[in-house]
Amino acid sequence: MLRENLQLTGTKFGCGMALCGACTVHLDGKPVRSCSTPVSAAAGKKITTIEGVGATRTGKVVQAAWAKIDVPQCGYCQSGQIMSACALLAEKKAPTDADIDGAMSGNICRCGTYNQIRAAIRTRRPR
Repeated sequence: MLRENLQLTGTKFGCGMALCGACTVHLDGKPVRSCSTPVSAAAGKKITTIEGVGATRTGKVVQAAWAKIDVPQCGYCQSGQIMSACALLAEKKAPTDADIDGAMSGNICRCGTYNQIRAAIRTRRPR
């Protein structure tokens, strides 16, 4: 629905089974896998995609951290990674490394940029 009908192509279609996280969007502020979320489950709820998260304060800061640290390699998983990171930081302003690992564990990066992703999230944390 998001990619084909609404032309919101920033949300990627990865595995189609909610395993890789490339399709992560926010449903009422919580990260969900859009590939396995029926349209009926979104009725009456606020949906935020990567196109919209950049309009939020947290989204702007996270995207800037991603660029500063040069996180993306191929970039395919990055919209889902950013969406998960933004959901974590909206809930916990100063997440621990364990919090980061837990929140990001459902997002797979085939290029292996996990250390850069953690570093970008850490730069967002208050010191």
